[in-house]
Amino acid sequence: MDSLEVILSPAELPALAKRDLRNVTCVVFDVLRATSTFVTALHHGAKAIVPVAEIAEALALHRKQPDVLLGGERDGVKIRAAQAGGIDFDLGNSPREYTPEKVRGRTIVSTTTNGTRALRACAGAQTVLAASFLNLSATAKFIRQLRPAKILLVCAGTRENIATEDVLAAGALAEMLLPHSAGCVVSDSVETALDSWRKAKSNLFAAVSGAENAQRLLAIPELRDDVAFCLQPDFFPLTAELARDGTIRILI
Repeated sequence: MDSLEVILSPAELPALAKRDLRNVTCVVFDVLRATSTFVTALHHGAKAIVPVAEIAEALALHRKQPDVLLGGERDGVKIRAAQAGGIDFDLGNSPREYTPEKVRGRTIVSTTTNGTRALRACAGAQTVLAASFLNLSATAKFIRQLRPAKILLVCAGTRENIATEDVLAAGALAEMLLPHSAGCVVSDSVETALDSWRKAKSNLFAAVSGAENAQRLLAIPELRDDVAFCLQPDFFPLTAELARDGTIRILI
């Protein structure tokens, strides 16, 4: 690994979409909750996730393939018929909804406020991984085996703002990768993420629970348990890749 960089804010995504990423491995974090949900769904047997930016795109795919499940959120809650041309989405963006009984063998078209946008911004990269605390060690192991020249950790954020939980996950992954990368050029943004992670890791829930995304979820009784769920380290031993065909699948 020659270089490691972190994009801390989604405000940087428009510029990212214009960069030449052909030599870059991107790792996208939307800890609360898109990438945590995708990893959970894949572990529970989902065939694939199709991330799209807009509700209209999800509905268009559903019209072509009526057997796909529709998943996602706006303002943290499941997309309802009033927002989606009379169709209630099958699933929201809570990883705890994506049980084996609901998702096994199914393709899920998902649109979320930030996570799917961040994934799409990385579409030109050599490799794009969807990561969370739930699959952090598996992701780190895959990257060490891949030995890419350039790694870009992308924090999906909250609206246009930095999301604490994504920065902490990026810092945690950087801490796993750097001991194996002598001579790697590290950006200031990596140092920021590492410093934040090292201060927070002894009590991750406390560090995250005051953040904007967590506060919103903790205020909704049916979603409050998502916060603790998404902060579980290495719960699922899988690596998830956004493939060239636009689907997220488990890397075998």
